[in-house]
Formats: sequence, structure tokens, C-alpha cells
Amino acid sequence: MPDTQADEPTQRPPGSLEAMRRRPDHGEDSYRGSGRLAGKRAVITGGDSGIGRAVAIAFAREGADVLIAYLNEDDDARETAALVEAAGRRAVLVAGDLADPGHCREIVDRAVEAFGGIDVLVNNAAYQMTHETLEEVTDEEWQHTFDVNITAMFRLVRAALPHLDTGSSIINTSSINADAPRPTLLPYATTKGAIANFTASLAQMLGEQGIRVNAVAPGPIWTPLIPSTMPPEQVAEFGKNTPLGRPGEPKEVAPVYVLLASDEASYISGALVPVTGGKPIL
Repeated sequence: MPDTQADEPTQRPPGSLEAMRRRPDHGEDSYRGSGRLAGKRAVITGGDSGIGRAVAIAFAREGADVLIAYLNEDDDARETAALVEAAGRRAVLVAGDLADPGHCREIVDRAVEAFGGIDVLVNNAAYQMTHETLEEVTDEEWQHTFDVNITAMFRLVRAALPHLDTGSSIINTSSINADAPRPTLLPYATTKGAIANFTASLAQMLGEQGIRVNAVAPGPIWTPLIPSTMPPEQVAEFGKNTPLGRPGEPKEVAPVYVLLASDEASYISGALVPVTGGKPIL
């Protein structure tokens, strides 16, 4: 991996792929599907770039139709949709703010309208900002972080539940911060811990319906979120403290989502799967 992180331009959140000097690898040229999700219908929040784009590519090449929900990164989202369609699958784009309860319902309604139902719900979108002191965190930012990162998951699951059948899969993106929270990411890290417990509780609640609920806990993954929410000195060193000595690429996380979405994972529910470059999660 070229060491250009130190030269990465600073962006405004939530960041875009177009502005990145070292573009992440989402598996555009490498992921090969084998029909593991044939005929499934998936919703992915934050699907325009980063982990969400890698998951969208992988799902499509495994045979799934994909609704890509995103905030306002229209160019990135259109690129992701084109990759889904190049795999021969349907792509639906829905832009908007997950902090809006009505938008969460709209995402589900659009997926049901387009696909006739939902088999996989990937709650992946997240907001974060770096702060050195508690005083820097405003009430508004604290509330917004919770609204986007965890409350939206609750609202999306509640809206989607009537459309999920036995064998459906809910996959939530948590973080290594759920186990080893960074103090400079206090609001974000707090929500990621909440997501881990939300997942564990929901898996037990929905088990009788045959609906599986799991979470993925990525470690440092190179996405537009990093140069748009961290100071340059942290961007330059991002991921270098892992045992593997580098940040992960989005394509290195996507296969876990494929497994959890597939029928092969029929007895996996309530799990928190780390993808952390060797950093343990206890």
C-alpha cells in the first residue's frame, strides 16, 4: 500500500472519494462472486463509499439487488450504483438524512416498492468527529451522532420488520471502538458500544422469527470518513498501530458481510465479528 496518508487532503465531512489522493480499494477489480446471495434483496445505508460501497459491490456480484442509502454524496453514490448494475443487478439510490425518522421509513418503503421485499438490512452509515476535550462536543453534535449511528438503526429495523421473513439477516456496523474506545471519538465510540448491545438484544428478540442479527466491528479502515473527520497528524498515522501495520481496505471487510447475509450463516446470530488487522476484541 503506498504510504500517501501524510499527504491526504483534508475534507469537509462526510467526505467524498473524488477528493481522496489515495483512493480506497472497494474490490472494484478484485471481488469475484459465486452466487451466494442469488435473488436476495438488500438495503445498505452509507452505501455510496467506504465499507458500504465494498459491501454493495460484493452483494451485487453475489447475486443481490441493492438499495443504496446515502446522505448527499451523489457522485459517489452513482458510481456505486453503476458497479451494482454492471454486475447485472438492480440498484436503487435514496439520498437523505438518517436523523430524520421519516427518511428511515422512506428507505424501507422504496426498497419494498422496487424489490417487493427485503432479505438483508445492512445498517452501516455513521457520523463521527474528533474532539480533544469534552467541552468541544455540543449538545447538537451529541444528539446528531446518536440519531444517525444508533437511533436510525432502531427506526430502520422497526420499519423493515414487517417485510422480513424467516432467514432474513440484519447486519449492523459497530467498531473496535465498542471494545477499545478512543477518547477523541467520544460520541461515536459511545454509539458503537450501544450498537453492540442493540445487536445482541435484537438477535435474542427476533430469534423465534428466524431473523438473524449480527454486527461487524471493523478496526481502522481507510475511507473518506477518515480525512474528513480527523486532523492531518492522525490521518498520517491512521492504522499504523495495528499488528498488520496498516489500515484495512473496505474490500477486506466486505466478505464478512457476505457471509452474514448468506444462508451459509444460518446458525450465526448475536455475533460481533472483528475485522481489526490483528487488534483483539475481548
